[in-house]
Amino acid sequence: MSRLMAIKISNQTPQNNFYFISKWLITCCMVGFIVGSICAFFLFSLNWVTIYRENNPWIIYGLPLAGLIIVLSYQRWGNPSSKGNNLLIEEYLYPQRRIPLVMAPLVLFGTLITHLFGGSAGREGTAVQIGGAISDQLNRWFNFDKTERRILISIGITAGFAAVFGTPLAGTIFGLEVLLIGKKRYFGLLPCMLTAYIANLSCQLWNVPHTHYPIHESIPPLSLGNIGLSLIAGILFGVAAWLFTFTGDFFSAQFKKIKSPLLRPVIGGLIIVITVVLLKSTKYIGLGIPMIQEAFNNPADYYDFLIKLVLTTFTLSAGFKGGEVTPLFFIGATLGSALSTIIPLPLGLLAAMGFVAVFSGATNTPLACIIMGYELFGFQPVVFIAIACIVAFIFSGKKGIYVAQKGGIKEKLYRRLNL
Repeated sequence: MSRLMAIKISNQTPQNNFYFISKWLITCCMVGFIVGSICAFFLFSLNWVTIYRENNPWIIYGLPLAGLIIVLSYQRWGNPSSKGNNLLIEEYLYPQRRIPLVMAPLVLFGTLITHLFGGSAGREGTAVQIGGAISDQLNRWFNFDKTERRILISIGITAGFAAVFGTPLAGTIFGLEVLLIGKKRYFGLLPCMLTAYIANLSCQLWNVPHTHYPIHESIPPLSLGNIGLSLIAGILFGVAAWLFTFTGDFFSAQFKKIKSPLLRPVIGGLIIVITVVLLKSTKYIGLGIPMIQEAFNNPADYYDFLIKLVLTTFTLSAGFKGGEVTPLFFIGATLGSALSTIIPLPLGLLAAMGFVAVFSGATNTPLACIIMGYELFGFQPVVFIAIACIVAFIFSGKKGIYVAQKGGIKEKLYRRLNL
């Protein structure tokens, strides 16, 4: 049992203890079931719009109009919600007001529209925002203090992440780790874990499958040479994560120079459409899951990860909605796959290492990524994955994609290095 809950229970009467435990059991079950069910609907809808777009490629010409509609909807109904995941982190660190419930339908609508018309984005941000917005509404019904409300936000993030990826253990740690870099709030571990498993089970009850990425080759022994190769790969994955953050900041700064927020997605959408036409391929837009799967079977081209990186950061900077994590999976897996031509480690292993390591560096969540690597790829490659995740975390720069993150091990490290 978590420390905070143990202290509270020990200081309460039996009646109050019953209320306290019941309150959290009800909260975890409600958040887990509701968020898991909505994520199931989201995954089903996302699959439908992806299939429709692939069967009707002409629809990408509507991307500028789609971006305009997204921005107008946020201006009309949910301006604070436009901060996305950063709003959840800000409310965790500096509580001011309840996370607006409208964030959930807005980000769901915006993400589906983005994918339908050919934007390059992910799905984690959508699920996490849905979870955080829904869980925080329970503060209306129960008397949560400041610390408990932080747990409430954590379980919402956990539920969304666990349900959308089918990784409840990684979701548990992500919901704690992403909020404060290197300062995990273990008093929220028990409710986060319970909610994560309920959300994952709830999503499975709707028969929505999750994508699997098998490693076909045997895992090599853990020799000094292979550890050294893993360190080199981890550094490159960290650089890729840094480049993702840098490119996102660069494009955001350029779009802010356009005074009218309504023009930003229109101009951005036009540029994306022109880019897709020039590339003569749609494999870099949307989630890009077929490319991720292919990266585990055959070496990717060296430029695949760069194209996805640029398209994703450009799409999100222009005002379209969606997450960054699945594109980060794409970037890491294809980079790892391409590195297999020069780094003598198995292709599938390098793709798996990149899959989670670039994510680790960009989000500053190495522990969650190591656990995700275990849940997705099994126990055998976990040491190689851990090395890549930790090294990528260190070499990915001072900050990650969530600008509201504060403090932790990385900040102290870079301060000591005067970087």
